[in-house]
Amino acid sequence: MHLEFRHLRTIKAIHDCGGLARAAEQLNITQSALSHQIKGLEDQAGVELFVRRSKPMKLSAAGMRLLRLAEQILPQVEAAQAEFAALRDGKSGRLHIAIECHACFEWLFPVLEAFRHNWPDVDVDIRPGLAFDAMPALMKEEVDLVVSSDPEDLPGVEFVKLFDYSPVFVAAAAHPLAAKPFIEAEDFRGETLITYPVERSRLDVFSQLLIPAKVEPAAIRQVELTAVILLLVASNRGVSVLPDWVVREVKYSSDYVTRPLTKDGITRTLYAAIRVDDRDKPFMRELIRLAGQEARRLQTV
Repeated sequence: MHLEFRHLRTIKAIHDCGGLARAAEQLNITQSALSHQIKGLEDQAGVELFVRRSKPMKLSAAGMRLLRLAEQILPQVEAAQAEFAALRDGKSGRLHIAIECHACFEWLFPVLEAFRHNWPDVDVDIRPGLAFDAMPALMKEEVDLVVSSDPEDLPGVEFVKLFDYSPVFVAAAAHPLAAKPFIEAEDFRGETLITYPVERSRLDVFSQLLIPAKVEPAAIRQVELTAVILLLVASNRGVSVLPDWVVREVKYSSDYVTRPLTKDGITRTLYAAIRVDDRDKPFMRELIRLAGQEARRLQTV
């Protein structure tokens, strides 16, 4: 027996409408075509599916079995069709984000909070990109967006600029280096440098300043939370380098000061790395728009 979705829709329509004429109108086919479809289905089944002489038209026992099947399967088919339509129209989908910038958790959460209200059908997840190779994961479609400050020339990947920031030196107001107008690599010799628990190559202070100058701090202390880093700095337990917007946003204490790195300062850019094939998805465009909006807010704090 070759059973198709249209056969199940026919059985249900005739049962709901109580006759061929109204069922044909609901299915948008002629009554003759509907009768022909029923005869072909009964020929395949080898049994009658309707009690012909009843009014309204009733299903036979065999027809009731198909009706139960239709009531079970058709809602699942309709749900799948709606899901595919939402995916096609960009109303739903998957947005798994990897973050290579540890401090960006504090910037990204407000963005995602605004995003989820407008796009509730998008599956959002965050994976710390520090624990795995985020860019290969993006290319293999294991994640859908990577927040990074290190653009690469990768096939099929686009780096969309989010905002510029400056990594700044942070020290207790009473620290001797607080009296300097700017901080150079040599100033870190003999200091305890408090950082996020991130490999050196992904920390601006190392990649942009200390590694090129071949300078090593006296000690490195790794701390997970920005607020705790600032607490330790304010207590003169060490110095740190953080993005300028992070220091402005957290506003933990007045017992520490910030200074630019080098006389001219250092400017870095944060990007959203996405697959080129995904850039026109409406929810992807919306996330990047919200990210830019939040970035502008941070720069005016």
